[in-house]
Amino acid sequence: MNMTTTPVPSRFLPSNNDLGVVAVAFSGGQGKAGVDAGPDALIKAGLLLQLQDDLSYKIHHDGQIHNYRDLMPETDPTVDNMKRPRGCSAVNQRLHEQTYEHAKDGKLVLTLGGDHSIAIGSISGVARAVRERLDKPLAVIWVDAHADINTYETSGSGNVHGMPVAFLTGLCKHEIFSWLKDEHQIPLTKLVYIGLRDVDSGEKKILRENKIKAFSMHDIDRHGIGKVIDMALEYIGDDIPIHLSFDVDALDPVHAPSTGTPVRGGLTLREGDFICESLHETGRLVGMDLVEVNPMILAKEGGADTWQVTETVRAGCSLVRCALGESLL
Repeated sequence: MNMTTTPVPSRFLPSNNDLGVVAVAFSGGQGKAGVDAGPDALIKAGLLLQLQDDLSYKIHHDGQIHNYRDLMPETDPTVDNMKRPRGCSAVNQRLHEQTYEHAKDGKLVLTLGGDHSIAIGSISGVARAVRERLDKPLAVIWVDAHADINTYETSGSGNVHGMPVAFLTGLCKHEIFSWLKDEHQIPLTKLVYIGLRDVDSGEKKILRENKIKAFSMHDIDRHGIGKVIDMALEYIGDDIPIHLSFDVDALDPVHAPSTGTPVRGGLTLREGDFICESLHETGRLVGMDLVEVNPMILAKEGGADTWQVTETVRAGCSLVRCALGESLL
């Protein structure tokens, strides 16, 4: 298929083509190695060149894939059921500053992960800049098989990549994450989930008690992805900037098998692309995360590429291109 661009003027950014990129090689929010190789795989597949050459973005990227090793403590024991909390906090604090620096200048911010714990830093940095520049809250559309809204008290695994939404909304606070201020947070009324299908019992309780807007795969089956997007945008309200946080495990493993926690029965690639296309069409997108591409998890001995890795990386690139303006016609 030949793709073209259908640029939609941004409603909240001074430029339509300035893109700040942060590549985050971090896997400490969970226990499976390899997700730190996700950004390198996406960039080597040509993602940034595609955005520059095909979609006419001016890329602001320091050329680095940040591993943040200088921030890693020598020992990082579990605290209050959180595994590797000090490393997770330090990386997210640095990432917060990186995304804030791009967003305060009015750039669209793209963060390539890495596990989904990095959303604590990426989204809070964008939210801080949006409040300063526009005096508005930031809305978040969280596309994921998992709710990632456990607190350290409800989490069964203790992995921080299952907690970022709880930290971002203020449902969970901890002195190790004391840099995360109230003004960096996301209002619960501006949070929408799409694609949920593997939600812990403690998370279900949190979602219900806080009346959080969540569209599961059941809702998508019932209404269709177009109606779900319409309902999500209506719920957020019309005059609010949006950050899209997209975990590739929202897609069915047929389309994105090379990820740490695949769950059958997910979005088709077209449904994923449609979500991204629809958000671009609003002109309100100010930030995006693309996370949990793990090129190593299914790789054979010696780390050889597999078709699963290729398909997952291709899917990730497609989602980003669609969110940034690629269209079918």
